[in-house]
Amino acid sequence: MRPKAVIIGPPGSGKSTIGGALAERLGVTLRDTDADVEAAAGKPIGEIFIDDGEERFRELERAAVAAALAEHEGVVALGGGAVLAAETRELLGGHTVVYLKVGLSEAIKRVGLASARPLLVLNPRSQMRKLLQERLPIYESLGTLSVDTDGRDPADIVEEVAKALESAA
Repeated sequence: MRPKAVIIGPPGSGKSTIGGALAERLGVTLRDTDADVEAAAGKPIGEIFIDDGEERFRELERAAVAAALAEHEGVVALGGGAVLAAETRELLGGHTVVYLKVGLSEAIKRVGLASARPLLVLNPRSQMRKLLQERLPIYESLGTLSVDTDGRDPADIVEEVAKALESAA
């Protein structure tokens, strides 16, 4: 049992949106590991960061990703920082990993400057730039399929990914 696709990318790349639409297009379900983390903790991610700290969040995230990759046959969307864990990167080997690329301006536009995202609280533009710089090489190394999302309609992105998955099958 393995997912048809695993979606990765920074905040604002469209992982949940594209993941859900892709799952629908493929006739499967979406499993969002951020939602799994919230369900396990019984509270939103922002509250996990505040109450328990980032280390606890990352621990829950690693467990959620491992479970999703082992149990889910549909589409899996990972949280933006999930790829920071070496064990997660190792688990992604052999999977079809779709990296949704997004530029800084587009990501800021999608996420918004008044973001409730815990890692973007203080200075969202600066934090997003730093986050992209740190994670870009990891996303690029893991993606078996990379798709630009800037200025594109989600339906077009989903179609591109679906066709790539079909031709790889």
